[in-house]
Amino acid sequence: MMTVNYVASAILVVMGLYTIINDKNLIKVVLGLGIVDYGVNLFIVSVGYNMGGTAPIFSISDIMANSVLFGNGGAFFVDPVPQALTLTSIVIGACVDAMALSLVVKLYQQYKTTNTDEIRRLRG
Repeated sequence: MMTVNYVASAILVVMGLYTIINDKNLIKVVLGLGIVDYGVNLFIVSVGYNMGGTAPIFSISDIMANSVLFGNGGAFFVDPVPQALTLTSIVIGACVDAMALSLVVKLYQQYKTTNTDEIRRLRG
C-alpha cells in the first residue's frame, strides 16, 4: 500500500518538472511548480507514516497501552516531524505560488502575453 504513495509522489514530481521545462505559458509553469510541491509533500508524509501507529499525542493511557503491546515502554506513534515539515511546506508553497502568479500578472500587464518566447523577443 505504501508503494502506491511513493509511485504517486514520483509521478507528480515528474509531471510537474515536465510542465515546468516544456511549457511556454507562464501560468502553466506556475501550476507545474505547484504539482512538484504536492508530490514532495506526499513523499514527506509517506516517509513519516507508520502502519498501525497512533496520533503523536502522548498521554499516559496511550503509553501504558503501547508498552503492554510492544514491550518495555516502546510507544508506537506516527512520526510528527514529517507532518510538521509538510504543514510548513504547504504554507511556503502557497506563498511561492501567489508570488509567482503576481509576477505573471505584472509580466502580462507589461508585455500583453504569458508566452515566454514572445517575452524574450520583445525585450521591452
